[in-house]
Amino acid sequence: MPIVAEITDFLENFAPLALAANWDNVGLLVGDRSQEAQRIMTCLTITPESVAEALDESAGLIVTHHPLPFRPLRRLSADTTDGRMLWDLIRGGISIHSPHTAFDSAAAGINQQLAEHLGLGNVQALHPVDDALQVETGSPGAGRYGTLPQPTPLATLFDRIKKPLQLDALQYVGEVDQSISRVGIGCGSAAEFLDTAAQRGCDGFVTGEMRFHDCLHARALGIGVVLLGHYASERFAVEKLATVLAEHFHDCHVWPCRRESDPIRFA
Repeated sequence: MPIVAEITDFLENFAPLALAANWDNVGLLVGDRSQEAQRIMTCLTITPESVAEALDESAGLIVTHHPLPFRPLRRLSADTTDGRMLWDLIRGGISIHSPHTAFDSAAAGINQQLAEHLGLGNVQALHPVDDALQVETGSPGAGRYGTLPQPTPLATLFDRIKKPLQLDALQYVGEVDQSISRVGIGCGSAAEFLDTAAQRGCDGFVTGEMRFHDCLHARALGIGVVLLGHYASERFAVEKLATVLAEHFHDCHVWPCRRESDPIRFA
């Protein structure tokens, strides 16, 4: 049975922490590296529902995309939601590892997977890392952009991404018939990549969510935007990560959280 350190070592090789944004909080956030972890649950976010599942299923380790804790803690008590969740997990002996933006940027990470789902060629990073870090991590950097096999209407991107992500609906900015040749990608909330995508010649951009004024900015730039939803743009990769871990740690039970869901509903 592996210990937490062996699992986190594997995760940090898969999604090297050097790729994480400087504002992020990644790696082993809670736990004992020497503790055995036979049961591993992956999730997008630690919530009361995912905590309850981890406790009910006797997980030894949660691999969560979004970190908890994220910001420095001045106190740890059950007076807040985050405090209660951490307190319950610690009492249950459950460790927490978060790859977050390192997973976004990894060579086989979320943005690369989105690029593959869209069928992009000549895929590169929107924000390249230096040569030494690229050699060390195998990743070109943050975000992705690439070229479609041939110019296609924006609406065709909807069809390409809905099926692999199991989406019933999405939002978009632009005209359904506008021609798209080069697409920028940033999972989650990635409006900060928009200007860079424009500089790279992108006329399409795929992300999870953007604020209203960022959508107006995209329209002014003439970029067609596909908004998958924050949850949908990342959850699929958390499920894939569970498969990757299960294939590597054969004597572990690994599963993606079953009680996790998108809090946003459509009427």
